[in-house]
Amino acid sequence: MSDSSSASSSDAAPASLDELRERLAAGELKLPKRLAQTAAFLVAHPEEVAFGTVASLSSRAGVQPSALIRMAQSVGFSGFSDLQALFRERLREKTMRYDERLTSTRARKGSIPAGLLSDFGQIGIRSIGNLMETLEAAQLEAAVATLAQAETIYLIGQRRSFPVIAYMSYLFSTLGIRNTLLGSPLGTDAEAIALATPRDAALAVTFTPYAPATVAHAHQAAENGCPLVLLTDSPLSPLVPRSRHWLEVMEPNLDGFRTMTATFTLAATLAVAVGGSREKIGT
Repeated sequence: MSDSSSASSSDAAPASLDELRERLAAGELKLPKRLAQTAAFLVAHPEEVAFGTVASLSSRAGVQPSALIRMAQSVGFSGFSDLQALFRERLREKTMRYDERLTSTRARKGSIPAGLLSDFGQIGIRSIGNLMETLEAAQLEAAVATLAQAETIYLIGQRRSFPVIAYMSYLFSTLGIRNTLLGSPLGTDAEAIALATPRDAALAVTFTPYAPATVAHAHQAAENGCPLVLLTDSPLSPLVPRSRHWLEVMEPNLDGFRTMTATFTLAATLAVAVGGSREKIGT
């Protein structure tokens, strides 16, 4: 069976980026491995997709250019440009093209450090604005409720996500909330997460490319019956099916660097909200 035959072309094309993401998250589309890889890249990098070319995007996604076209056709579009229009429409009023902004900023500031400060600042403001616009209150409240009821909160994250869970461990500790930060130099994380029970909760933070250790530890927690709360960047994250609640947070990048501004904002929100909720329920 070819990639293009794995989805029905009779399905109506999604009318918005949100609708596309909902279809992907719901598992309505049974995509072959390469098209699933393509879809994961698209939803994780909306700004790049909005303004990129088929050649550049396929290179970044690690697939052939034809995969982008087949992906578009699999959700009901005639070609990739129609799919790309969803991403452009979503971002049209919220952002300008990065290369234009960078050129104008540096020309105006006349200084590379000052220009970078402005760029990173604008990216951070936009990422927080996007988080506030897209994260539903009910999702946040459900995640807080699960964490607040836990005897111990296991914090899971690797690489650029590790500073986020370390910060959450600090906040939980100052709030008197028992937590276990995975990341021991002794290499005992697997033994630590094996102690998680249904009375506890695990909070995992992971973004593409998803750290194998984070995925493995979160899977172990879920296997133990420990409720999993997930912070990630895509409905196609490998941990979404195993999580009780998942919160989506996307960070724009500047030449490949991400400030994690929205992620730290969400992390602080969760920690303080959990502390407040535990006070109310007397735990």
